[in-house]
Amino acid sequence: MDGAMSQEEINALLNSSTPPTEEGAVEQDLTDEEKDAIGEIANISMGTAATTLFSLLNRKVDISTPVVAFAQWSDICDSYEKPCVFIRIAYTVGLDGSNILVLKENDVKIITDLMMGGDGTNTDGELGELHLSAISEAMNQMMGSAATSMSSMLNKVIDISPPQADLIDLQETIDESAIDEFLSHEFVKISFRLEIGDLIDSEIMQLYPTSFAKEMCTSVSKTMQDDLNATTSEPEPAPQQAAPQPQAAAPGMGAPNMGMPMGAPGMGMPMMGDPNMGAQMMGAPNMGMPQMMPQMMYGQPVNVQPAQFQPFTGNIPVGYGPENIDLIMDVPLEVTVELGRTSKSIKEILDFTPGTIIELNRIAGEPIDVLVNGKYVAKGEVVIIEESYGIRITEIIK
Repeated sequence: MDGAMSQEEINALLNSSTPPTEEGAVEQDLTDEEKDAIGEIANISMGTAATTLFSLLNRKVDISTPVVAFAQWSDICDSYEKPCVFIRIAYTVGLDGSNILVLKENDVKIITDLMMGGDGTNTDGELGELHLSAISEAMNQMMGSAATSMSSMLNKVIDISPPQADLIDLQETIDESAIDEFLSHEFVKISFRLEIGDLIDSEIMQLYPTSFAKEMCTSVSKTMQDDLNATTSEPEPAPQQAAPQPQAAAPGMGAPNMGMPMGAPGMGMPMMGDPNMGAQMMGAPNMGMPQMMPQMMYGQPVNVQPAQFQPFTGNIPVGYGPENIDLIMDVPLEVTVELGRTSKSIKEILDFTPGTIIELNRIAGEPIDVLVNGKYVAKGEVVIIEESYGIRITEIIK
């Protein structure tokens, strides 16, 4: 028919059609090599973070080998049944992007209880601002040490901003504007198994935008290539020194190829076949060779003399000490008066309120300590000078 398309034309049109893509869109697929690189980065950085967490909790911390996969928001919701804590870590130097660390609510309670001096069993009650603030500080130290490890791996300075922790209920319908933008698309999920003593044995996750994961892979590849180039590059050959030219033998030195036959008149050498030749050759004083060779090879003789040192008299000028002390007489020093000391746990300090009384380790009426630049130098007693406190020195500590 007129205007109708043949079957061949329809097939060609269908085969040439491609799904629409946004201009400048980032390729979302990761190769196996890129997944291995991301897993290695996560393994090293989280291993360092686990060491930092051990120093904070004083408990054994184990983190398993990471598993890298793609995920969507629905996958995260299905993995965590209870409310969980999202900790956002943004990179400010070296890398451009952010990632999210996902912890279970009960795990956060155990970690914060250990940080406050508890035994990790005080997990009753709701997760409040105190818990979120404590876990943010723990993550700040953990991810800060992880950023230092990444700096060594990528061969550039990497720094992060203070982490921000939020309690997210995955079972409720969440507005997409309330979560990070990259979570509305497919992203990279890195899973770890976290074990803290016999208190925690659960899964934690790191969520990366795909573009950010690719940027880290590019940085790793560039660093490896630079190291390879530095290793395979041949060093420049060192300049060779010219070999010393042999000096021409002087006449009468007995050198061969002098152009004159042995025993020629005037050469001072015996004739061939002379029965006294051996006696004349051995120990002859005027042969010239033994005496001239050292001067020819090493140049002129060096005049060597023993070193002469002035003896120490031991006389020190009178007034040497006071003159030097006068130079530092005007240097200011910090004087501190210490009434007493005590120690409190983080939990006890957080319970401070106006009116709280803190007992010190000093008996009433006992002399107080006087320190100069932190060094204990004297004891004294408190006095009142008009409207100010003062200290009267009662004893000098030698």
